[in-house]
Amino acid sequence: MKKLFLLPVAVVVVVMVLVGCAVGPTGDIPPAYAGELNAPQKTMRPFRSDQELIKYFKELAEKQQTRERAQVADSQAAAQPSTAEKAAEAPAAPAKDGDDKNESITNTQHAGVDEGGIVKLHHNHLVVLRRGRLFTVAIGDNTLRPISAVDAFGPEVNPRNTWYDEMLVSDETIVVIGYSYERGGTEIGLFQIDDAGHIEYRSTYHLRSNDYYSSRNYASRLIGSKLIFYTPSYLYLGSPDPFQGFPAVRKWHKGAKDTEFQRIVTATRVYRPETELNGNYGVALHTVTVCDLAGGGFKCDATAVIGPPGRVFYVSPDSVYVWVNDWYRQKDQMRADSMVYRLPLDGSGPSALRVAGSPADQFSFLQSEDNYLNVLVRSDGVGEAMWGSEHAAGDVALLRVPLNTFSDGAESAPKFRYRSLPKPEGYTFQNRFVGDYLLYGSGNGWGSPKEQQRNHLYAVPWAGGDQAELELTHTVDRIEQMGRDAVVVGTAGSDLQFTAVRLGDYPEVAGSYVRKGATQGELRSHGFFYKPEDEDSGMLGLPITVPGPGYRHLFQESAAILFLRNESLHFQEAGELGARPATATNDSCRASCVDWYGNSRPLFIRGRVFALLGYEIVEGKLDDGRMRELRRVSYAPRSARVTS
Repeated sequence: MKKLFLLPVAVVVVVMVLVGCAVGPTGDIPPAYAGELNAPQKTMRPFRSDQELIKYFKELAEKQQTRERAQVADSQAAAQPSTAEKAAEAPAAPAKDGDDKNESITNTQHAGVDEGGIVKLHHNHLVVLRRGRLFTVAIGDNTLRPISAVDAFGPEVNPRNTWYDEMLVSDETIVVIGYSYERGGTEIGLFQIDDAGHIEYRSTYHLRSNDYYSSRNYASRLIGSKLIFYTPSYLYLGSPDPFQGFPAVRKWHKGAKDTEFQRIVTATRVYRPETELNGNYGVALHTVTVCDLAGGGFKCDATAVIGPPGRVFYVSPDSVYVWVNDWYRQKDQMRADSMVYRLPLDGSGPSALRVAGSPADQFSFLQSEDNYLNVLVRSDGVGEAMWGSEHAAGDVALLRVPLNTFSDGAESAPKFRYRSLPKPEGYTFQNRFVGDYLLYGSGNGWGSPKEQQRNHLYAVPWAGGDQAELELTHTVDRIEQMGRDAVVVGTAGSDLQFTAVRLGDYPEVAGSYVRKGATQGELRSHGFFYKPEDEDSGMLGLPITVPGPGYRHLFQESAAILFLRNESLHFQEAGELGARPATATNDSCRASCVDWYGNSRPLFIRGRVFALLGYEIVEGKLDDGRMRELRRVSYAPRSARVTS
């Protein structure tokens, strides 16, 4: 139940020092130096042996002991400090329709990079993960029928203090990813699904790690048959056995012991940057683990980099990026050394670059097709662990660097690589790369909607060009791609509003839609989906509920899925598919009894439209442009009712 202790209503983030962020001059990013894209690239240096790694940890521990402990203790008492001016000394298209196997029903950041979620498609079945159980519902041959329900954990696993929140499907394998505070690590459950939709438990593995949870990001990705995890492991440098906390895997069985963990990161796969780590707030192994699920297997390899614990991570089609911050005191101010690591998914050596500031979340990143990394940073970011993304603050800048300027960590991104941008007013920062533009603004997030006269959306061509400031009549709580353009969702008092943004030569506000007396029923990116019909038209779906604070979706189901048609950036309401709370049943929940990743999704599958609403799946059909309910099914435990 640890996540409940950290609900936003109980979280107080104290910013210790408010400082500016010298992240470069205002203006467009100049072109790359001649020959820069062909410059030689160095990677970070791995350790040659366990002995060399032990010696390195000992040296770090000795340096920590020489620092002023009283100042560090004072800093730790007031949450994480703000980042400081440190700079220059030192989108993805939605998944395209294809055959059934490749059809995506998840609103992912990159096409082809699936993200762990609560509902996936396996041939003719929906697979749903909810409140510690797996369910399948048949949708083939124009049916809607519950098939199978099993625990999302093994028969000998005690699910107490474990959260099962993410699921992926690869061929006939269902992977359930959770975090166990009871067993101290990432828990991976493997299940077999057959063509009839029946699920059988196969095995459970534990990956030793610290808590990876984020209010916005997802811990797992799937590219082909390769399951990809990012996990942090926080190290105690004074431990007599520094490898005790290293990433390791064990296969679970009743009575399994800690001694059965097998290290998956050897010293020769641990890399360090060519710069001094202060380690004032600890040292972490940032580990990327790749497990091959082909043929029903589970063979894992891992690569780790050493750095401070604060982090934001992003997965592109070929690499994992981890952005870290290390704080230290200089006279009476807090300063931050920041670095971004690049870990290629092909197993080649990782590289690094010294940088400034901190991104808010994974949507702050774009590895663009011109071989640049583009990152929106803020001067006072604290990473994305748990609620960190909700508290990004300070000055704003866009960093744009060629990929091959990454090296061994000794080099810094120069000042001219940062473009200073306007700082939005407001509480919760939202950002997204859409097409050729970076869009950002601020909204209410997990808090309560507020009356607001106006707000602004900033649109910046990330490859260079004039920025635009668009005035909106609502907050910026969600930014999504809609074909070649964008849609921004937010609130104005008790109303939910949608604004279409045309992203042509110069961005402009186009159509809008107001849903009276509503707010978003889901805050995570997966709650939204846009299904294009052609370049200029399509349909979007979004869970809605009655006005109230954003965190309420943890405990209450969405009231309905709202569907809007987009016709050349003009919205027309198609209608809603609503929940029936009266049909709720006692599910005798044993694990994951709070919907941390939500419980409602719009689903567009093979020309059909569904609404996942808690334990109900409702199918709708457009009739003269209006959505009408065709039928619904309850797949709740001990329940299988279909109504039409």
